Amino acid sequence: MPVSTPKRPRIAVLADSDTRWKWGALTADRIAPGPSMETAPQEGAQVRPRLDGFLLRGRATPTPRQLEEVGVRADSLREVTAVEFLRAMTEESYDLLVLSLVGGGVQAMLHGLKHAWQDRTARPVVVTGYVGVVYEKLADGLLLRHGADLVLANSRQDADRFRAVYEGVGADASAVTEVALPFLGGAPYEGEHDPCTVVFAAQPSVPESRRDRTYLLNRLVQHARRHPEREVLLKLRSKPGEHTTHIEELPYQKLVQRLDPPANFRLVYGNMGEVLDRTDLLVTVSSTAALESLHRRIPTVVLTDLGIRESLGNHHFVGSGCLASWDQLDAGHRPVPDEEWVSRQGVAADGSYDSAFDAARERIAKLLDRPGGLPPLTPYYTPVTAPGYLPGILARHHLGPDGAPLPGAPAADKDPGPVRQIVRRAARGAYRHGVQRVAPVIRRMGEL
Repeated sequence: MPVSTPKRPRIAVLADSDTRWKWGALTADRIAPGPSMETAPQEGAQVRPRLDGFLLRGRATPTPRQLEEVGVRADSLREVTAVEFLRAMTEESYDLLVLSLVGGGVQAMLHGLKHAWQDRTARPVVVTGYVGVVYEKLADGLLLRHGADLVLANSRQDADRFRAVYEGVGADASAVTEVALPFLGGAPYEGEHDPCTVVFAAQPSVPESRRDRTYLLNRLVQHARRHPEREVLLKLRSKPGEHTTHIEELPYQKLVQRLDPPANFRLVYGNMGEVLDRTDLLVTVSSTAALESLHRRIPTVVLTDLGIRESLGNHHFVGSGCLASWDQLDAGHRPVPDEEWVSRQGVAADGSYDSAFDAARERIAKLLDRPGGLPPLTPYYTPVTAPGYLPGILARHHLGPDGAPLPGAPAADKDPGPVRQIVRRAARGAYRHGVQRVAPVIRRMGEL
């Protein structure tokens, strides 16, 4: 008898920025049925899943360079509007769908999918979550994600908080599933490199003001001057003109032009994991890179120079043992992380990372095998529970209160022509110019 070929699982990921594409694609890899998408199928093994990527059109749609930096290869990748994506979900059949969007986008897609799949007896398992540390808008973001089959929590602490919010409003909390950040990994730190390398992980919007960003940059440059034997790197998320999940009005690339940094100071881009391969001290205000560094047991510092404040996000690291100032670092201080805190954050520095996604995979397998298929999506927000909030969220994605596309919603049956592509690029460029040049000028004038 011929050996039957197993069905190839199909996965779709919808993302709206480079960071969310990274989280969505890597999460899909971790929780997918069958072998890893980065592993070549072996004889007798399950068939490798197929990954189709969809990039939601907007101000932060990733550039080819940003997509390349993530390192995850999709079988197909295309830019879509919300309505185009919903149409694709009615025309194609998937086993798993990862919604890697801002909260309002997730909520709109849940209602849109509920409407699109109303006549279907089978649908994919729908998964969503957060790309990193959740330190603001907890209730708002969580309730906008309610209705997915799995709402992933990146740590035990987040899982407890997520369930408390859902249960507190009378919503079903069974979708909350504890995992870990999908981009952790790499070799454990084994000691100082030659030369010793200090890396500052910059963030697009933290801090926001020119004064604070200039202060951090000056301190980094001063550290390089104090230690000419060290390599001091400023790790940047994006190049000028590119956008990330958060708007960057004052890129460090422009601020550094006014300085005269020493030869051992450099700007670097690329995959964070590759930068961490040569890092001896990771410094940041509140970047998720701190968790990547702690996972590898690299000495890690969360700066207190600008205060420990919710607006900076570094309040999340209270109790971590990693809080310190540049003055302390310049004097030779190296923080020691609190093991209990690290454990609760899903950092899995104890070697348990390989099993962190088992529960999610098991839940997905059970849902896929559910007799009669899956029930309709049931978000907490409806025209009854949030009549003054939900319609506006849906309208931003050209959907009506019932999740149906509004008349005249932007959609296309074919790829945009040359003229449409030029107009779209020009509009996106104008937006970025307005954010990075015009808006700061207007704000400064308002402060006079």
